[in-house]
Amino acid sequence: MLTISERSTSLGRSWLPRTFVITALSFGGFLSCGLFLALPQVVYAQASDLEKRGEPTEELDDLLQQGREFLDNGNLADALATYQRAAEIDVKNPRIFSGIGYIHAQKGNFQEAVDAYRQAIVLDPSNPDFEYALGFSLANLGNDTDAVAAYRRATELAPKNLNAHMGLGVVLSRQGEYDRAVEAYRRVIALDPKNAQAQTSIGLILLQQDRPKAALTTLQRAVEIDPRNSGAQIGLGIAWLSQGDRSAALAAFNRAARRDPNNGKLHLQIGKILQETGDVRGALSAYQRAVNVTPKLIDAQVALGDLALEQQEFMRAVLAFREVVQLDPQNAHAFYQLGSALKGRNRIEEAIAAFQQAQSLYEQQGNAAEVSRIETALKELRS
Repeated sequence: MLTISERSTSLGRSWLPRTFVITALSFGGFLSCGLFLALPQVVYAQASDLEKRGEPTEELDDLLQQGREFLDNGNLADALATYQRAAEIDVKNPRIFSGIGYIHAQKGNFQEAVDAYRQAIVLDPSNPDFEYALGFSLANLGNDTDAVAAYRRATELAPKNLNAHMGLGVVLSRQGEYDRAVEAYRRVIALDPKNAQAQTSIGLILLQQDRPKAALTTLQRAVEIDPRNSGAQIGLGIAWLSQGDRSAALAAFNRAARRDPNNGKLHLQIGKILQETGDVRGALSAYQRAVNVTPKLIDAQVALGDLALEQQEFMRAVLAFREVVQLDPQNAHAFYQLGSALKGRNRIEEAIAAFQQAQSLYEQQGNAAEVSRIETALKELRS
């Protein structure tokens, strides 16, 4: 997931750097351009293959029944062990291997899931559910090329499979094949005109392509379909920002935050808008919410610390920058700001130590101007 940092220094269109769009697309749990991959459905195994061959099935029937009960109860470990024993008895049953793949996918063991689903497909090459599940597992491994192929086979075998078209759109987006991804999402909409997720995904791609006006129309349609869709609201906020309408952007971000209160990056962007519009107290509150829900979000800690220092809330700044230097020990700016905050609290020895660390880091970077500034600060503290 992309986590490109950006800082704003002016208003209007220039306030929204190109990297902002890329960063924002990672907000709502997206891998790229609105990732939404539905888990494969469980396909319960049956003993049909042995029955057809006239072989005894009593032991296998018992194992498959036990496996189903374990799955229904969420006992994945025992379900896996049971299906693996069943696979030793009936090596030609694709549904058993599909069940093994499903359990591995649920456990996040995607390479093992891929192996199992491929075995299922060898035994039953015309099953679209197996192809979809293979695509899902490959996509989660980051093997987008093979995932595209699996999703395409799934859509060919089952042209009305919405999840397969959605999955295809996701992995094509991740490959930068935006036009082909939009094509896949439009097939979803043709099958399901009220599919807000597909509309959102198209809107986010349009933002990625720097087409905010077209994105606005698409994302507004997504919100009309599903007002609770936080991803669409985030996209709207980005689109409004790109048009210079910070008021509409803030309203959209706030709606998204109500639906997704634990999204630290979202609170960070709300804080930036509030800060740019002069609402310092509101910005501080938004930054604080961001670090409360995501303490390791460095950009939020820095934003909180910088603004707190400007407002002479020295203790709040100290806490923020102490967190930053723990997370990023090479952050010279954070050490300098920490020294300034400690100086404001009259903790001189600690301030000197922080300034010295900042000075050392700036020297390593070859930043003579910052080194000179810190030397002046140290002289003042020591005098």
